[in-house]
Amino acid sequence: MRARVWAFLGILVVALAATSVGCSGGGGAKFGAIKAGEMPAGESWLGVYYNPVYGYLHMIEQDGNIVGRWKRTDGSHWGELSGTVEGNVLHFTWNEHKYGGVGPSADSKGSGVFVYKMGEKFGELAGQYALADSNEVGDWHCVKQAGVKPDLNSINGKGTDNMGVTPDQWK
Repeated sequence: MRARVWAFLGILVVALAATSVGCSGGGGAKFGAIKAGEMPAGESWLGVYYNPVYGYLHMIEQDGNIVGRWKRTDGSHWGELSGTVEGNVLHFTWNEHKYGGVGPSADSKGSGVFVYKMGEKFGELAGQYALADSNEVGDWHCVKQAGVKPDLNSINGKGTDNMGVTPDQWK
């Protein structure tokens, strides 16, 4: 009987060790090894970027970090991110809020990474994101909008009709 108990405990210890290794620090997303490069000449993170699903992402530098806000094109959610930059790579955490949502299902959060690169004419963000405690990764690619000034205050929980870009932001 005692041998069975010790065998069971041994299996339990091995199973718990394998689970903790597989979770990689709480189950965070795995974005792969992304090596930072130099920021393209004349480019900066400051700006407004567009994605057909996530809408306009406004990004500025604040207290040594990059912060941003977006509103989805369908007007259902708005979100905010904050992260640190190393060359052309931004590692960030994000929170997204559902308009009119109440309770735990109204908000989601996670982490992500953007790599800044040059497209044919404009800067682009090649990105990935994941929900907290998930290893599943989604794509978030954006194109920098020429002549649009970022305005974090234009995106908030009040719900606007302008997708976060107002006419006075165009130069």
